[in-house]
Amino acid sequence: MSDSRIQMSVGIAGKVALVTGSIDGIGHATARALAAQGCHVMLHGLGDPAEVEAKRSALAAESKGNIRFNGSDLSDLGQVQALFEATERELGPVEILVNNAVTRNFHSIEDLPIERWNYALAVNLTAPFRLIQLALPGMKSRKWGRIVSIASNWGLTGTVNRADYVASKHGVVGLTRAAALEALPYNVTCNAIAPGSTLTPHAERQVRERMARGNKSWDDAAAELLAQRQPSGRFVKPTQVADLITFLCSEAASEMTGAPVSIDGGWLTI
Repeated sequence: MSDSRIQMSVGIAGKVALVTGSIDGIGHATARALAAQGCHVMLHGLGDPAEVEAKRSALAAESKGNIRFNGSDLSDLGQVQALFEATERELGPVEILVNNAVTRNFHSIEDLPIERWNYALAVNLTAPFRLIQLALPGMKSRKWGRIVSIASNWGLTGTVNRADYVASKHGVVGLTRAAALEALPYNVTCNAIAPGSTLTPHAERQVRERMARGNKSWDDAAAELLAQRQPSGRFVKPTQVADLITFLCSEAASEMTGAPVSIDGGWLTI
């Protein structure tokens, strides 16, 4: 486990957590962080079955909780509901929901196919809405729940050639604020995380593309990418985002709700 992981108990042992998009990157780091706290975790994502099972087995071996996997397609509302129902059937009532799964397109507005726009909104915004809609009644009845959605800094600002991503992530921030107010009387918090450039598989591909185009070293290509937006000059680590999510699930964060929380190496300060 990463040395950056929270070592103290945050009081969520035995809680059931559903983490979408948790086969790699921020989602997998979050699943590991919650499992390390004793949570039972439903992993979710798309990938090679053998590789997915290897990751699930490894996480189960290193944690105290029950670790399951579901490969539902979040662009299909029927499968979204099936994912939620499978989690409650196999692990118990969902007490922690982390909306992390995402899809991306890189097109100008006029070149973005409407099918890709619809798919992006389905995965990035409608699926989180539906999972929140399914989770809230039980959380309210139990008077406890934690909902965290990954919004990205592009949910707080804008950029070119990413209209679907920017729009859907702004939607996640708005959805978070609305859900937080509705859940407020029931000890259920709802927050959004806005990471800057994070060393996920997507970011690694971006660095390697720059390396290939310019015959650069990893360090030089990464510095070139980060110089465009992140004053710290360092990638955010997935484990750092995971530790922040774990904190938001704790009692210490019970008065933090409705907030988009940035973790971005100073990105939004410029």
